[in-house]
Amino acid sequence: MFERVKTVLQYRQQFLDLLVGVPNYETYVKHMQECHPELPVQTREEFFREAQDARYNAKGGKVSRCC
Repeated sequence: MFERVKTVLQYRQQFLDLLVGVPNYETYVKHMQECHPELPVQTREEFFREAQDARYNAKGGKVSRCC
């Protein structure tokens, strides 16, 4: 039963991340290890920051659009 609850919570977190536009870090790591093993894998913080910059077109830490 505990494993089922854990799985449901993981899916919930993935859904919420995708809902707000944050790509899944674990999927990124798996992709990098399988397809680009010669390249370094970003930390979770670097990955999140890059995803936010790409989503909101941040320049120098400032959001360049209103919505």
